[in-house]
Formats: sequence, structure tokens, C-alpha cells
Amino acid sequence: MRIGIVAGEASGDALGADLIRGLRARDPDLQIEGIGGPLMIAAGCKSLFDIKRLSVMGLIEPLLRLPDLIKLRRDISQHFLNHPPDIFIGIDAPDFNLGLELKLHRAGIRVIHYVSPSVWAWRPGRIKKIAKAVDLMLTLLPFEAAFYQQHHVPVHYVGHPLAKQVPLAIDTGAARRALCLDEEAVYVALLPGSRLQEIRHIGEPMMKAARLAWQQKPHLRFLTAHVDEACYQAFYDCHQQHAPDLPLTFFTRRAPDVLAASDAVLVTSGTATLETMLYKKPMVIIYRMARPVFAIVKRLVKTPYVGLPNLLANELIVPELIQDNATAEKISEALLHYLDHPELAVALATKFSEMHHLLLAEGEMTAADAVVGEIC
Repeated sequence: MRIGIVAGEASGDALGADLIRGLRARDPDLQIEGIGGPLMIAAGCKSLFDIKRLSVMGLIEPLLRLPDLIKLRRDISQHFLNHPPDIFIGIDAPDFNLGLELKLHRAGIRVIHYVSPSVWAWRPGRIKKIAKAVDLMLTLLPFEAAFYQQHHVPVHYVGHPLAKQVPLAIDTGAARRALCLDEEAVYVALLPGSRLQEIRHIGEPMMKAARLAWQQKPHLRFLTAHVDEACYQAFYDCHQQHAPDLPLTFFTRRAPDVLAASDAVLVTSGTATLETMLYKKPMVIIYRMARPVFAIVKRLVKTPYVGLPNLLANELIVPELIQDNATAEKISEALLHYLDHPELAVALATKFSEMHHLLLAEGEMTAADAVVGEIC
């Protein structure tokens, strides 16, 4: 049995590795090849091309890399057309994978797409292309599955992998001990994003908001975690420029511990909001971008919320401060409201625990089960 697979970026590599392990547990002799990162390769995928060629973000970078991306898609599609797999799985990277999947599907190859693009939020017309390109969509979020069912596209909700990685009960004391922190202090986590561009736009108002809150509550302490040294340095420079006296402790690649150790979180919109929710922490969601980009995005996005906790709840359960509303004063005010009303944190933790169970998708079909079912 041969499976073709293409993942983009680190998140897709992690999902792909978990899927491959699940498939190999059912059939150790599976042949799996395509494009994968180090985790997928370690799990048993033969990567024909470097996954870094697919790791592009934003609106501008893909345009600059377009010639190489076109060539890569042509080369990988030709490989699978010449050597057809029993099934092809595209993991995330929809701008790359959907075109590839459409071509393979038209050639008679069965196709699964794993991780829905945000068609429910913007560019909903893509659902027509998806319906023509895939035999099955696997979604991480329950409301995504409902969207596909409404449009008569075969779909399975398989749960979110983060929900399995984060424990249902959070041991704040253990996290503080692991980070060598004061177990009795009140900590606020500052998570300005995993991209330098995000830190450039969000770092200043976030840092100034933290300083305003600290001036009102001098007992507060602050934590931050970053994915790499470049992001660490960018936020450190922001700290030195805008709030050098703020008691802020920096960590690299320790976001789970920082979240577990915190009492409240200022967080950039994105997957980090879901992770913060799973750690049952009250949060203020912040997002800013270049004004021309925001003007475009504002016209395209069709949802009332941007934060995943609010989207999952289908109501505004945590504040969202976007673009011009993301001022230091408003961010600080929202943070202090949590700290002045601890009962809010308790109520949110209960709500977040319910949502955590929902994302575990207990009793639902796993991604590996769905793939095996499609093959058989």
C-alpha cells in the first residue's frame, strides 16, 4: 500500500508525523512518500523535496516565492501522476495543496485534505474547488465539520491534536517550579506571536499595556516565551525601548510552561489563543497588522470573531482588541478587569474545560481511522 502526502510548515509536519504513526500502527508495511519535515521523516515518510520550500507566510512572501512554488507543485504532481499512490493526503497548506489535489483527483487518485482552510471565515467560494478536489475533508474543529456538511462535502471531525497534548488539569505550581518562579506571585504572560512581523506590530502596545497594569499593581510579574532567538531578541528590544523597568522574565521554547505558570495572558490572535484556552487561562486577544493589509482582510473576513475560543463558543467570551482598538490603554483595562474580578477566571476555566473535552473528540473517528476507512 502506497500513500502520497504533502505537508507545509512545522505544524503540518507534527500533524503528519502523528498521522503516519497511527497508520503504521495498523500497517507497518505502508510506503509513505511526498513532502515532509523532520518529524514526518522520523515517523517513516520518504520526503522527496525540502519542506522549507513550502514554509511561506503572509500575503507578500508567497508572491515573491511564486516561481519556486509553481515548479515544486509541478514536480510533485508529476511524480504522483507517474507513480500513483493508493491515496493522497494534503496536510494544511491549502494554497499549495488544493491545486495539487485537484490535478491528482482528476487523474483518478483518491484525495484526503487534513486541516480545513478557513473557508468559513473568508473566501467561502473556495468550497466549490474543495468539493471538486477532495474525496474527504478532515477537520480539527467541530464547527468546520458542520460547514462542510451544509455544503455536502464528505467530512470527518477528528479533534485537535493540541487538546491531546495539554492535560485537562493544569498544575500551575509545578510549572512555576520548572521555571524557577515564585509560587506565590501573580504572573501575566505576554505572547506577541511567533513571527517577527507580528512582534513589530503588536510588541509596542502589548509592552506598554503591561507597564500600565504594573504601575497600578506593582506586585505583578510578567513572563514571555518565544519560538526562536530572533523573536526573543525582537521582543527584548521592544522591552528595552518601551518598558525597560518592567519585571519581565524571558524564555525560549517554553510556551507551555509559561502558559501553565500564568494567572492571565495577553496573546496574539492565532493558534496561541487555542493553546491559552486549553491551559484554562483568562486572556485578552490582540491583533494588529499593516493598515493596507488590514483594509483588505477586513473586507474578506466574514466571521464576527477572530479568536478561536470565541469562534468555538460562538459568542464573545474573551475580549478581542483588533487594529485601532489594540491600544495600550484598552489592553491594560481588559487585563486589570480580570485581575480585579478573580471569579471571571473561575468561570472561564469551567467553560474552557468543557471546550477542551469537545476538542478531544472522544468517540469520534481519528485521522488515521478516517484514512484507513477511505482506503478500504
